[in-house]
Amino acid sequence: MTAPDIVARRIGAERQPIAVIDHFHPDPDALRRFAQAATFGPARNHYPGVRADLPPGYFHDVRPALTTVLAQVFGHRGGIALLDASLSLVTTQPDRLSIEQRLPHFDAVDPARIALVHYLGDDQGGTAFYRHRATGFETIDAARAPGYLGAVSREVARQAPPPAYIAGSTAQFEQLSTIEARCNRAVVYRSALLHSGAIAPDATLGDDPARGRLTVTAFLLLT
Repeated sequence: MTAPDIVARRIGAERQPIAVIDHFHPDPDALRRFAQAATFGPARNHYPGVRADLPPGYFHDVRPALTTVLAQVFGHRGGIALLDASLSLVTTQPDRLSIEQRLPHFDAVDPARIALVHYLGDDQGGTAFYRHRATGFETIDAARAPGYLGAVSREVARQAPPPAYIAGSTAQFEQLSTIEARCNRAVVYRSALLHSGAIAPDATLGDDPARGRLTVTAFLLLT
């Protein structure tokens, strides 16, 4: 078993921390086998695909690496509450995306909310982070949210984004950084960061965990 390899970086003008962890789980092959036998159902909260329950013991297995990251990268040595976690597969074809799914998004405005994406395949597209050009915002908190959402609504009303997953910079959003997907790599970041899946136009999008964009997605609360 290879020990987790943690790299931290700060991105954008706001210098928000993100952590990239290779060799995150001690047995990724077992996770993929579990996923291939799992029952997937519709996802929530605009996720463009399907989800299934994680195997028991997943967070026990990754807790040492995750605890290290939260302490050393995010400066948190208190408690951690699990808000939501699942195996996830991107299945929505580009021409079926909603407007919200074509844009970068934020998951929560609370700076104590943390997102985790654990990639379980190679060459499936990673995660990209963005700045909204008109407001200059890279993170969205409670004070910024009304102005940001209003600005994006006006932009979309003038010209809707094309029916595709966002890839790179656009007239409305500047891409700040991209984390490349690699099997058994995880990325950890604040849920308030503007981000999107970095999904290529030719990506395999389907409900087969052996071939599709399989990840673990989780949301944590620092307490």
